[in-house]
Amino acid sequence: MSPPLAGLSRHPDFLRLWAAQAVSAVGSRISRTALPVIAIVSLGADASGVAVLSSLSTAPGFVVGLFAGGLVDRSRKRPLLIGADLVRAALILSVPIAAWTGALTLLHLSAVAALVGMATSLFQIADNAYLPALVGQDHLVEANARLEGTDAAAEIAGPGAAGILIQALSAPVTMVVDALSYLGSAALLVRIRAAETPVAPADGAGGAAGGSGAADGGASLLEDLRVGLRHGLGHPVVGATFLAMGAQALLSGGVFSALYMLYLLGHLLLSPATVGLIIGVGGIGALAGSVLAGWLGRRLGAGPAMILSLIVSQAGNALIPLAGQLGRYAVPALVVHQLVGDAFLVAFMIHAVSARQSMLPLRVLGRVDATLHVLTGALLPAGTLAAGWLAGRIGVEATIWAFVIAGFAAPLLLLLRPAVWRLRAV
Repeated sequence: MSPPLAGLSRHPDFLRLWAAQAVSAVGSRISRTALPVIAIVSLGADASGVAVLSSLSTAPGFVVGLFAGGLVDRSRKRPLLIGADLVRAALILSVPIAAWTGALTLLHLSAVAALVGMATSLFQIADNAYLPALVGQDHLVEANARLEGTDAAAEIAGPGAAGILIQALSAPVTMVVDALSYLGSAALLVRIRAAETPVAPADGAGGAAGGSGAADGGASLLEDLRVGLRHGLGHPVVGATFLAMGAQALLSGGVFSALYMLYLLGHLLLSPATVGLIIGVGGIGALAGSVLAGWLGRRLGAGPAMILSLIVSQAGNALIPLAGQLGRYAVPALVVHQLVGDAFLVAFMIHAVSARQSMLPLRVLGRVDATLHVLTGALLPAGTLAAGWLAGRIGVEATIWAFVIAGFAAPLLLLLRPAVWRLRAV
């Protein structure tokens, strides 16, 4: 299943996977924009209702992570990917059908957001486990960079396309476009010709390089979690990236989920349109990061590239509270933060994912990825709540400064592991 010597540009199965993810990535941004519009315009939802709707689209990652890892490892991945796409298409299509028949409710919309979020989490876990077998370990950084670049491009184009479609067709009709995108993704995945290696119902001896001869457990939830923790956190390199990503979710992702919009709109008094444009620049930064990752890896090695990327990304976060002291230069500072912060964070993620995929046995990747979903899915809302609590006591800007400084714990966790900064290739 590895690609020919010409590389991924002439690997037809990877190109189909890449195209499938590009189509569904744009579609998911369309539904992410359209769902709140439907809730507000068609159902009269207030701020709390929209907040619940938004949280339901991301919270299922924690729940799915608990149960999906073993399923992914004990199953063929491509049928799971196709199934997740078909489920998402059917769920999304139920929204315009209900709207046209007058049966749409906020409960229905919330259920769709939650179930689509669950299907998306399953897709992501299966996809991360499927990619190494499809392209081979020598092409993982290139493959992950292309996929991350496509996701960044979708972040740039998707919300704008959604706005145009909603304006021209209405939000419910726009959801039909999203459903069609998932059907298109499934059709492309069906055309992948490479046969997957059969997976035993329970992991036995053997496995990919790096695995042990001992059995990795059966189908129980606790055993699957144990396997994910042992191979994930127990690995000197992968474990360090897990801890760093957990710290980043708690100390960076959480505070910005809670306070970023509030700080820009309430403290800096920027208009919603300006804030939207600033955030959109992050997609450009992420796209640049997908190119930067390979260059950094070649120049520095994979481990130093991860460490440097996370340090620069975290340092870029300081531009957010600094913007409050920069007067007319506040918006340029925030734009630079989006460009630099997102570029180097994506570069770090590409190398971290590639290291996990290349250094762990293929038979446990699903459970390891699921464990990471559980870890970050728990820490992100914890950081959000902590940031909100602290802001009520010391103020928004002081809280952001506190979390920016504390966030350097993430690259520090990589620096404390010699196996990481000695890593030259994945």
